[in-house]
Amino acid sequence: MPAATVPVILVIAGPAGSGKSTLCDRLVAEKPEFERVVTTTTRAPRPGEINGVHYHFLTPEQFDAGLAADDFLEWAWVHGQRRYGTLKSSVLEPLARGQSLVLSVDVQGVESFRRAARENPLLGRRMTTVFIVVDHDRLVARMRGRAQDNEAEIAGRMKTAERELREAHKFDFVIESRTRDEDFAELLSILDKARAKAAAGPA
Repeated sequence: MPAATVPVILVIAGPAGSGKSTLCDRLVAEKPEFERVVTTTTRAPRPGEINGVHYHFLTPEQFDAGLAADDFLEWAWVHGQRRYGTLKSSVLEPLARGQSLVLSVDVQGVESFRRAARENPLLGRRMTTVFIVVDHDRLVARMRGRAQDNEAEIAGRMKTAERELREAHKFDFVIESRTRDEDFAELLSILDKARAKAAAGPA
């Protein structure tokens, strides 16, 4: 199979404000062979959000049932209040039928993906992990620019970011964030390498 047509999954992580969601959205918009993985949450939909498009919205009871059935590749409590996770069916089924995928997930979630990749040969061959590094001052400026968090929340997010940055060396590739265009160009370069790696393995 030519490298350009090999299905891959890019798992992108980085601190809040690193631009990982923007990169995922742009990749899907500019590369029609890519779909974004729809993850799962126990939080309520926000205005305009559609079940199955933005998230799979589950009740806590439904989430518990999925955990009991071993339906998740990864999941985590977020801010101690609600849970987020990625269903195996949202990743393994599309990948098996030749669909390329991208998703953003926290550092803890990526470690769960690595464990799953060790157990699932298809995921192991197709998965590439990417971490976005942003310097401290730029990250604070981006968080303030989003105008979604107060200063106390930004301080809390920066503490989380410092912990996450210590995990960057575990990723297949690291993007040193500059402008959005430069970051996207680097992601496309990583995509070429990810496809070459996947093409070199068994079909």
